[in-house]
Amino acid sequence: MNMNQWTPICQLEDIPRLGARRVERPQGMAVALFRTAQDDVHALLDRCPHKGGPLSQGIVFGASVACPLHNWTIELTNGCARAPDDGSTPRFAVMVERGLVHLDANELATLALDIAPPVAGPCLRKATCA
Repeated sequence: MNMNQWTPICQLEDIPRLGARRVERPQGMAVALFRTAQDDVHALLDRCPHKGGPLSQGIVFGASVACPLHNWTIELTNGCARAPDDGSTPRFAVMVERGLVHLDANELATLALDIAPPVAGPCLRKATCA
């Protein structure tokens, strides 16, 4: 049985309505917290499944976010790309209690640590870059 150990992250008001806030982790890529117009809060790895775009910089609408790079629509409730696109990004459990947003400490420490951040620019190897 998995017992959640909730870690307080921020106040609900610290996340813009129809916006996002990044949560850095000691290891692994950042987590993006999203707030809908109805004050629902969702958490996804801050990486689009398409080309690794920063979802926290996307436009939140309804219960979705549009990736800022190629406009893929990612569902906040499950991290899945909306058809015709395909793929998903890991989702993190969220709890909001008395206006305080919490994430699961175990998930923060263990989930999606094997997913590499995107490589920016045309050079993939340092040896080929001037």
